[in-house]
Amino acid sequence: MGRIVIDSKKCKACYLCINECPKNLLEISGELNALGAKVVQFNDPGNSCIGCAMCANRCPDLAITEVYR
Repeated sequence: MGRIVIDSKKCKACYLCINECPKNLLEISGELNALGAKVVQFNDPGNSCIGCAMCANRCPDLAITEVYR
């Protein structure tokens, strides 16, 4: 199983990663970063992340890091 960490300081809210996740585990949060952008959050209550890292590869700001459990 995989897990990702999103660095809210780097996220510019382009939301490109949201469309890349085959399991639809990324969503827009209510949290604003220093840029005033609503950052992306990882929501995986069922531990269904497959660790494909497609979201991290798509992120132009290198704000997503994949970690393994």
